[in-house]
Amino acid sequence: MSSAGPIARLVCELGKLPGVGEKTAARLAFHILRAPPEDAAALAAAIGEMRAKISFCTVCWDFTEEDPCPICRDARRDSSLVCVVAQPQDVLAIERAGGYRGRYHVLHGVLSPLDGIGPDDLRVAELVKRCSGDIKEVIIATNPSVEGETTAVYLAKLLRPLGVRCSRIAMGVPVGGELEYADRLTLSRAIDGRREM
Repeated sequence: MSSAGPIARLVCELGKLPGVGEKTAARLAFHILRAPPEDAAALAAAIGEMRAKISFCTVCWDFTEEDPCPICRDARRDSSLVCVVAQPQDVLAIERAGGYRGRYHVLHGVLSPLDGIGPDDLRVAELVKRCSGDIKEVIIATNPSVEGETTAVYLAKLLRPLGVRCSRIAMGVPVGGELEYADRLTLSRAIDGRREM
């Protein structure tokens, strides 16, 4: 097999996907090669169609086929409540869980000074602009990493002066978890975030 041939090129392109190493990329390439030609064509067409039809919602900055997105257009959702997430896949996770009936704002990343990512690299200005309207509460749902916490603290300091209530998603021991296996930080947050029964 030539290192510059079509198979090697496909392996190289598949290897650029997150979580896909060289061996997995090769396995995928050979699977596509062995599949019926119409399956490979359907995959290529689906990728092309997605790139052509998907853009950003100009309200929440999630990916969408229509602008504004279906969640932002849904009149049954509470437009005064916005859940701020780092990535579009976080919206999917919260929607899968069910129960949340507000709207979203996608930052497309978190603050990371070591990586050169500051507020201007995220959709922070758009969030501030939204909060000058009828938004009463912002739920900050970034991951409990150093960068996620830094982003949450930064956003809260930025939004509170606008009269917006800022809250953070609860963190602690997961359902089905055992206390003896939880780390100190998780247990500490679980105790601090306790609620009355």
